[in-house]
This record gives sequence, structure tokens and C-alpha cells, in this order.
Amino acid sequence: MNKYDLVYIVDAHAPQTTKDEIAKQVADSLAKTEIKLVSSQLWLDRHKMSFPIQKIGEGTYYLLSLEAKSSSVAKLQSILRINEQILRFLTVKAEG
Repeated sequence: MNKYDLVYIVDAHAPQTTKDEIAKQVADSLAKTEIKLVSSQLWLDRHKMSFPIQKIGEGTYYLLSLEAKSSSVAKLQSILRINEQILRFLTVKAEG
């Protein structure tokens, strides 16, 4: 099992219920792909992005620490890519 950090961005102007629903969808995706969630936190709220994504200028950033196999991470990325409410995401293999 490798350690990974996942950051994903959603629209900062979306209602809190929508943000909670997206977080639940991500958690469900983790369970489907057999990825262990080590920690989850709201990283930045209403942060101005360097450039607009889909005409959205502010985003809410979530940071997750994960333990998974590389094949499971690839499956997770394909699931996140389909979700149109997630503006961007980045998965990085953590050292250690």
C-alpha cells in the first residue's frame, strides 16, 4: 500500500449542501475502489484561483490523505474525472 495525497476543487459559490454531497460522492468512490481514507480536511475555502475554470473564479479546496494500491488510484481518478462538479483534482504519491 502506498500513501497518496488528493486535492480536489469545487465551486466556492455552491451551497454547502452541494459541497457536502460532493464530499459524500468522493467518500463513496473511495469505498468502491478499496482505498483507505487516512485523513480528510477542508484546505482552503473561497480561495481565488489563478485562472477561471469553467468561468468560476473561486474554489473550495479539499485535501485527503489516502492509502491505496496504484491500480485503485487509477480507478478513483477515472471516477473523479466523470464528476462535473469537481472542477480539478490532483493525486500525488506521498514520500515515506
